[in-house]
Amino acid sequence: MTERLLATDVLVIGGGLAGERAAIEAAAAGHDVIILSLVPPRRSHSCAAQGGMQAALANCVKAEGDGPTVHFLDTVRGSDWGADQEVANIFAEEAVVAVRELAHYGVPWTRVRGGKNKYFIKGDEVEIDEALENDGLIMHRDFGGTAKWRACYAAAGTGHAALYAVDSEVVRLGITVRDRTEAVALIHDGSRCLGAIVRCLRTGAHFAVMARATVIATGGYGRIYGQYTSNATINEGTGASIALDTGVVALGNMEAVQFHPTTLSPSGILVTEGCRGDGGYLLDKNLNRFMVEREPEKQELASRDVVSRHMAQVMRDGDGVDSPYGPHLWLDIRHLGEEHLRTKLLEVWDICRDFVGINPAEKLIPVRPTQHYSMGGIRVNKDGQAYGLAGLFAVGEAACWDMHGFNRLGGNSLAETLVAGRVVGQRVAEYAAGTDLRSNTGYVFDALAQAEQTAADWLARSGAGRSIYEIRDDMGEIMMHKVGIFRNGDELEQAVAELGQLLDDCDHAVLRCRDRGVNPELAFALRLKGMLRLSMTVARGALARTESRGAHYRMDYPLRNDRDWLSRTLVTWAADASEPVFSYEPTGIIDVAPGYRGYGADERIEMTATLEEHNADVVEQQARLGRLQTTEEMGTRLRRGAWQDVAR
Repeated sequence: MTERLLATDVLVIGGGLAGERAAIEAAAAGHDVIILSLVPPRRSHSCAAQGGMQAALANCVKAEGDGPTVHFLDTVRGSDWGADQEVANIFAEEAVVAVRELAHYGVPWTRVRGGKNKYFIKGDEVEIDEALENDGLIMHRDFGGTAKWRACYAAAGTGHAALYAVDSEVVRLGITVRDRTEAVALIHDGSRCLGAIVRCLRTGAHFAVMARATVIATGGYGRIYGQYTSNATINEGTGASIALDTGVVALGNMEAVQFHPTTLSPSGILVTEGCRGDGGYLLDKNLNRFMVEREPEKQELASRDVVSRHMAQVMRDGDGVDSPYGPHLWLDIRHLGEEHLRTKLLEVWDICRDFVGINPAEKLIPVRPTQHYSMGGIRVNKDGQAYGLAGLFAVGEAACWDMHGFNRLGGNSLAETLVAGRVVGQRVAEYAAGTDLRSNTGYVFDALAQAEQTAADWLARSGAGRSIYEIRDDMGEIMMHKVGIFRNGDELEQAVAELGQLLDDCDHAVLRCRDRGVNPELAFALRLKGMLRLSMTVARGALARTESRGAHYRMDYPLRNDRDWLSRTLVTWAADASEPVFSYEPTGIIDVAPGYRGYGADERIEMTATLEEHNADVVEQQARLGRLQTTEEMGTRLRRGAWQDVAR
């Protein structure tokens, strides 16, 4: 690659579902679009999503009475009242459009079969007569934390089917995709994003891409947990890291990290929630269904944070199954039968066969909770505009939009990629149409020179510094064991101190390979400090938040505290600063008051302000910070009467 400077209308960093869907919207509006991707887009992590995509179509008997209102309520409760309720409303309404659009793109959704059908519900086989007039409509399966069956699915390969369909639309529109490239820094003048500095992973050459609008869609940061994650190896938080390095872009709710209950032991490969949605259940070493006693109402289909904590506690109590890789529990789907498994759960069948050598129709599946999803990310408003830099947007798991709050419901992330990609993509197109590309190119070439110097400095280091892979492994151990499912102040303080030492070690680490071209060691070295900084924001954010909310569980502060902590964490960290800076903002306009989620613990410290007082404070603060454009921006779309009727 010989280019030093490229220009485009819209630059999308990330080739998964969220990035490609935003790119489609911008290209359809007539803009030139470039997508950067670490891998060919069809190998993006979106492809790994298995179980389904939440959209309230209400097509089967167990979905009767569902709609965007009920979906909204489930999402807010699932977030443990940490979500922006206006965004959750927008999401629930738009999800039904997104799933039908995917059908138009060619996704082969599993369909309703009219007549008598057999299902497993809470361990019992039941027969349900599906209406003949619904035959052929998109089918739903049950997922955790929902009042209705809502997850639309394409067997157990929903993400694969969706990504291939969306990528085909990218190809049809002629959108430029540059794979095996990585954005290593954002170009900005302190108030406006001008594009990104990019490194070619084939040659090691750096080049700049200037853009009217830049979209970060790089996925989550699960790999800061090392081997203890279901995330792909490319999910190292690069997008959040380069945004944080600007010193002006805020990340939101970084301490909100989700652990999925069922990943394969010991590999950590995801075993979809669709297994439990279709009637599978969890067993301890004595083959007892412990979730029946611990969560009588929802059982295995409580929210992910609740199920993961129960599983971890069972293993802590000595009722896990011992193995050379540590304790695990069992997932039992034998009763579903081979035909069901080889059609509606085919990917699970293949995973069990290929990675543990078992037939899941005959044998139990070894599972344990593992880091899975990042609720935190680049803080954006409802239009996807990042705090701090005009012209910078973020979508999908890379963003804190914030519809998930402190816990995401299964199936809502896949839906979010398409909904946010579509909604934010429209805003990106509008922004690019009203913005010119004129700027001082000195910012561009200064950023380019700095990126090249950083790579050169790594290659020039010598001495007895530590291996970057040793530092990575230590980071993963610290995060899993001290910033994991259960947290406490002492261990979080230790984690902060130990991560600080790893940051120092990173500054003196030495590479074994000195090639400037195809050099995976150098590529990872350029990401490592950013990963450590993200880890520090998670650990410090968790230490500061003295309550338990959703996936953030403090053993020394076990109650959800709506009086003092009904707020979102914000953090900025200049590249040359020694420590991050934390602040907080309200979660947003509240229409559904905090209450019992319907699963998990019901004890909490209740808010003392009335909803009217809280909402007035939100409007005042947002106006003061310049984030309030009109009254409508802060929630007049919320249909208060409708939510209250359903809540009752």
